[in-house]
Amino acid sequence: MRAGKIYAMAEAPCCEEKEVHADKVQYVNANMPSEDELYDLAELFKAFGDSTRIRILFALFEADICVCDLAESLNMTQSAISHQLRLLKQAGLVNGRREGKQIIYYLADDHVRTIIAMGLEHINE
Repeated sequence: MRAGKIYAMAEAPCCEEKEVHADKVQYVNANMPSEDELYDLAELFKAFGDSTRIRILFALFEADICVCDLAESLNMTQSAISHQLRLLKQAGLVNGRREGKQIIYYLADDHVRTIIAMGLEHINE
């Protein structure tokens, strides 16, 4: 939903009579992920719920980069970047590799790249 617009959801005509469609309920319940999986999924999406972390992920979408370059690029302190990188690493979205004295950060896998690309595509529709 875009900011500033309110969308009303129309109730399906079948729901006026409060008729339960047991086959659909059974199908949904049979295919519902476990509570642990749903919790982990919610935690994953929380990591995307901060604009600073999104900026970092987008920078890493473009290039593997060290903390000092991220800080310069995003006009933030290295301490602030490091804090957010720690959260992104805990969420499994970012990894780092040592190159000499520096750690170069990068997106953990192509799934992260896909999530970012699909999110951008969705908001630009």
